[in-house]
Amino acid sequence: MDVRDTATDRTRGTATGTARLDYVPQQTSLPRNDGIIPMSLRTVHFVMPGGVDDPAAPSGGNAYDRRACLDLPGFGWQVQRHAVAGDWPRPGATARAELARTLRELPDGSVVLLDGLVACGVPEIVVPEAEEGRLRMAVLVHLPLGDETGLDAAVAAELDTRERAVLRAVPAVVATSDWAVRRLVSHHGLAPDRVHVAAPGADIAPLAPGTDGVSRLLCVAAVTPRKGQHRLVDALAAVADLPWSCSLVGGLGHDPDYVAHLRNLIRGHGLQDRLELAGPRTGAALDASYATADLMVLTSYAETYGMAVTEALARGIPVLATDVGGVPEAVGRAPDGGVPGILVPPENPAAIAAELRGWFGEADVRRRLKAAARSRRAALGGWASTAQSLAAVLRRLPNEPRRAA
Repeated sequence: MDVRDTATDRTRGTATGTARLDYVPQQTSLPRNDGIIPMSLRTVHFVMPGGVDDPAAPSGGNAYDRRACLDLPGFGWQVQRHAVAGDWPRPGATARAELARTLRELPDGSVVLLDGLVACGVPEIVVPEAEEGRLRMAVLVHLPLGDETGLDAAVAAELDTRERAVLRAVPAVVATSDWAVRRLVSHHGLAPDRVHVAAPGADIAPLAPGTDGVSRLLCVAAVTPRKGQHRLVDALAAVADLPWSCSLVGGLGHDPDYVAHLRNLIRGHGLQDRLELAGPRTGAALDASYATADLMVLTSYAETYGMAVTEALARGIPVLATDVGGVPEAVGRAPDGGVPGILVPPENPAAIAAELRGWFGEADVRRRLKAAARSRRAALGGWASTAQSLAAVLRRLPNEPRRAA
């Protein structure tokens, strides 16, 4: 890759509806770059949330946006960042005016990549620009707005309608997994050839030494309802007889009521000495958290991909996660077919506790998962592939005006 990861950690959430997600996305044909940076770079204007660089609110979407800015020049695109402050995707008048001004002042024919958190809630600003065709626009969707866990039903429906208008108007949409592409095509009725995959990359890191190979658990996710940390707390309480310790690393400022609920839940189970709400960590501090981890746990209600999963696998750490959205793609398989993680049904909290008990009790399971995680680590795609996919989409943006469809 965390409404930003907004109503929570960027706005991301659970899939709604029962539409079949049976469209298989076409993979963009990518030209070889061979590490050669073009002498003359084209320019893409990247419009993103104002808090994209805020270390107190790390998210997968923010990390993805920042990394794309760094890597796109290697594939022919100089990036001009336009970070627009506001309470996205439901901004106030000042933020709306700033976004409108930003788009209005871009030169005719500019290539524009908009973070969906900013673009998808304001069709009255984005759709006229798209229909006029003065700008060559693509929207990067990290999470469908209406899918965020905990939204009032009326708010979710309104955001869903607004997003549909925006995504139908722009010439290209970028999603972060095959699952997310199928979701957008099916849910919003988009033309399949306009929706493209640019999956998050991963930086291979040193193998995590862990603690004792079993007992140190790590969850890296903003503390929000969608990330479902309360389910993890309940599961850990059910296996309190086992010698685990757990660190919850992630921003605490997105939903203070949920954080307070989580603290009360931890106290109610008497787990204060074993379960740490560590707050946000980045850089060396986050690396240190991963280094001590024996098992990564993620109990989200929905993810379009799950960058924390691949960050763990990039260090050879096995994963226990809910089977939602694009998480199975992130977990993936090792080259020999081994699965480096355990996926549990999202609506069965008892399954989390059962799998944790199996992790502690079955040495063969641990050995198999660790071997698969290390093998999967070596096969993970890098961020250069992400930038290459984005660059291919930008190159193909039409030069002529188009109408909503």
